[in-house]
Amino acid sequence: MITKNVLKCRMCDSEKLELFLDLGNIPRVDRFLTSDELKLNESLNPLTVYLCENCGLAQLGFIVPASELFNEEYAYESSTTKNRRENHCQLAEYVCDNFKIKNNSLVVDIGSNVGVLLDCFKNQGMVTVGVDASSNIVKKANKRGIETILGFFDKNIVKKIIDKYDKASIVTATNLFAHIQNYKSFIIDLKNLLTEDGIFVFQVPHFLKLIKNIEYDTIYHEHISYFGLKPLIKFFEDNQMELFDVIETDIDGGSIRCFVSHKGRFTKSSSIKRILIEEDNERIYNIKRLKKFEKDVKQQKHDLNKILKQIKQNGEKIVGVGAPAKGITLLNYCQIDKNSLEYLTEKSPLKIGKYCPGMHIPVTTDEKLLEDKPEYAMILAWNFAEEIMNNLKEYQESGGKFLIPIPTPKIV
Repeated sequence: MITKNVLKCRMCDSEKLELFLDLGNIPRVDRFLTSDELKLNESLNPLTVYLCENCGLAQLGFIVPASELFNEEYAYESSTTKNRRENHCQLAEYVCDNFKIKNNSLVVDIGSNVGVLLDCFKNQGMVTVGVDASSNIVKKANKRGIETILGFFDKNIVKKIIDKYDKASIVTATNLFAHIQNYKSFIIDLKNLLTEDGIFVFQVPHFLKLIKNIEYDTIYHEHISYFGLKPLIKFFEDNQMELFDVIETDIDGGSIRCFVSHKGRFTKSSSIKRILIEEDNERIYNIKRLKKFEKDVKQQKHDLNKILKQIKQNGEKIVGVGAPAKGITLLNYCQIDKNSLEYLTEKSPLKIGKYCPGMHIPVTTDEKLLEDKPEYAMILAWNFAEEIMNNLKEYQESGGKFLIPIPTPKIV
């Protein structure tokens, strides 16, 4: 596999990039392995994060080609948690009501996965089209009745959509904007797809929350960029567009939902200034502050491993609940393998019966947890901890305890 070292900023082309975090060599987090594949050499890639001292964008230093990440082996489905489904439908309802989008207007979701967000827009009376690069996921979406085009978003897909439907009133990228490898070509294609008064809505984990809450497991090779508002505002301005509103949401440990249009179409929201002040107060664009974050990450690793070691020394068992991408980063960075966790439980059939990347812990169903009733269960999808604990009340009522690893490891 080819990896590429980034020599200049992905958004502003500056060469003033400074390393602030090195998480070591990490596998592809959504590439779950069969038992036969365990015998093969697994590809590992450096996971290093740099700050652009010119525009403030945090970004990976090594890039894995998109075709290696998003293909028929991709194992993420956006439909597996109630919390995410509700977040998507709230977004669709807000956009259609707040901007008074006419019925039968075209909504295009880039990186649409199995079509959960587009389902919500359909229920609002919109015409929908998805774009996704993973063939197994596209098949599922089309089977569900969500028209989805297979491929990476580019000028050819834009032409295909416009030829069939005309331009889009709404373009969304809730699961994709941090994955983009070439923002320059993306923005050109986006502007061509949007109507003159069209709106681009994207949602990304907020770099402010990542730093403040030590959410380092949000970092993996699919997520190439990590966004505060400052670099986003500059990027869209430089490309004759305007970020005119932002809404904070709790999803994924704290995200920002951004609204972008062609220049001068909407009044700018006061929330932009407020969030910029919060970012400055937390000094998230200051390399010294980010170096402290690196120390915090190392301390978190030490504290978590200390708890796991104590549990094993006490002769007690612990398993992992969930096998999300973020959990794979955490397991590999902290070097937590099957000697620490007996197994991982999952809802996704794309992962059950396989082994997690890197640490090769077997993945089974939630039912196994309820059968075995180990003393502890570590919630790797900690951003959905409340929902998960509610779903597993039977385990807790039988005496089981949950370990939540982020931001500070704690037993519930």
